[in-house]
Amino acid sequence: MKTLLACIFATLCWVSCTSPDPQVGKTEITKWYGDKTGAVSITFDDGIINQLTIAKPILDSLDLLATFYIITGKVEGSGKGKFIGRDPAEIIKETATIPTDSSNFFERASLIAFTGTSEAEDYHARAGSLFEQGRVDQAYALIDEGYEKIRKGTIQDTDDVVFHNNVEDTTTWAQYKSYSDQGHEIASHTVTHPRLAVLDEANMLYELEQSKADLLKFIGPESVFTAEGPYGTENERVMEYAHTIYPALRNRMPEEWLEEINRGSQMTPGQSEKEYVQWQRGPLTRTDVAQMKSWVDTLMNHDHTWLVLVYHGVGNLGWEPKTRQELVEYFSYIKAKEDQVWVAPFREVTQYLRERKATQVTTEVHAERISISLSSILDPQIYRVPLTLKTYIPSDWKKVQGTQGKNKLDLVFGNDEKGDFVVYDVPLSQREVVLEQAN
Repeated sequence: MKTLLACIFATLCWVSCTSPDPQVGKTEITKWYGDKTGAVSITFDDGIINQLTIAKPILDSLDLLATFYIITGKVEGSGKGKFIGRDPAEIIKETATIPTDSSNFFERASLIAFTGTSEAEDYHARAGSLFEQGRVDQAYALIDEGYEKIRKGTIQDTDDVVFHNNVEDTTTWAQYKSYSDQGHEIASHTVTHPRLAVLDEANMLYELEQSKADLLKFIGPESVFTAEGPYGTENERVMEYAHTIYPALRNRMPEEWLEEINRGSQMTPGQSEKEYVQWQRGPLTRTDVAQMKSWVDTLMNHDHTWLVLVYHGVGNLGWEPKTRQELVEYFSYIKAKEDQVWVAPFREVTQYLRERKATQVTTEVHAERISISLSSILDPQIYRVPLTLKTYIPSDWKKVQGTQGKNKLDLVFGNDEKGDFVVYDVPLSQREVVLEQAN
């Protein structure tokens, strides 16, 4: 009887072999689903109606799925935007005699967007931008200026909620649910699209938690896995709160093995030595399609890159809009690369990467059978993206069948310098796989 061999293969994988060929039975979880070169996630912010009436039909015609980060408070039936805290009249009165400083800034910045006009919301947004740039004293001064106008009646206090330039939107929860059922990810972009970094605790938690509650109520748990804090914030205080509410954020994720290159960075994927790179690019109105295509080409020149596209305006609505013609050309280009590039919503790619890093593969090789076992610390009811496994088989196995429980696996056969192999997808919910020589 041949000596039992134990060999380590890839991260967290080991193989027990009785085959004379030590390569036989070696199994790895491929870096990307489908053993692709890299991944692309197409994401849209703000829930602008043209994203759903123009961009989504283009994606559907190409059988591509995307992520839509929506402002839930705009959807009929949702929890609406509101200020949580002391009597607004009392706060406004205090601004006449007490300058804005670190002791009252978050409260005042939280309230000002709910004092009735788009100009007041603009003061909130601009003050938030200054604060996140570290220009704190200028942010304080801007809030003082805004409240002076409110006290003088230049900004009328009507208690209305003014949303982030989305007044035309009319999409219903029933429509969003149907889009989710089709495979698109519908996820949170908060209740009213505030500058989260300048909200006090109560108002920040409301924006994050109420949005999640409505998505859970009207769509389901699949819509509360990821979220995006408005304006792409990476504020440490916001991240600390948001990561306790959502498993993943497009803003930033804590994984040590993931390099995140945000939209404003000039860094390129090739400059990172980390195992994975999330490379965010935001196509603007002035960004030509040739440059957008070059991002996909760059992805295919590496094996660690996840290109995350961030869109806002479409057609004649929204910030930095792209035309229908541009979207058709670009999405068609991405589709044409689908044999090498995995195109999937942000949720699915995040889940796959985490599953791969948290799953151990154990393999036993017998004369006419290879048994593969998966063990993972992740909940398969939440992490539901199948893992792609690659297992080397004996060269004399001309026919192979694979089963996982009672289910037959679709096997893709291949060959490289190491030998013959099969590639197949395995959900975490069924953790035992058998490959057998077939007659």
